[in-house]
Amino acid sequence: MTSGQTDLSTLINAMEPVLDPNIWVFSTGLSTDLFTAGRVSQSAILMRFVENEGETWIWRKSEADRQSAPYTFESRRITLNIHSSLEAVGFMAAIATALAKAGISCNPVSGFFHDHVFVPAERAEDAMTVLETLSRR
Repeated sequence: MTSGQTDLSTLINAMEPVLDPNIWVFSTGLSTDLFTAGRVSQSAILMRFVENEGETWIWRKSEADRQSAPYTFESRRITLNIHSSLEAVGFMAAIATALAKAGISCNPVSGFFHDHVFVPAERAEDAMTVLETLSRR
């Protein structure tokens, strides 16, 4: 299995940001019974991360609303469509810096194949413009 791209210039120039149409939200303090009892579709949960203080779920807003579950940060996911290495240096820093200069918050998540940023839903198109401009430099 390949380990992905590490060259920062290549990562930025070839990242091809893709905007997910779904609205995602972040929740904590949820009962795992929602998932284990089958009340929540596995496809509605994008990520579950365990911290000392509790679990964080990133899941579809529509499902959180259906479950009347508390959440924060209505966001859209932008996938940086290049196979980035988990050992790449500076890629997410460059992304976060470009978005910060535009006044857009972001929450990055790295998977094995791609990096993703969650941006406020109402600023998603602005974030896409920033990232597309960054990749054309």
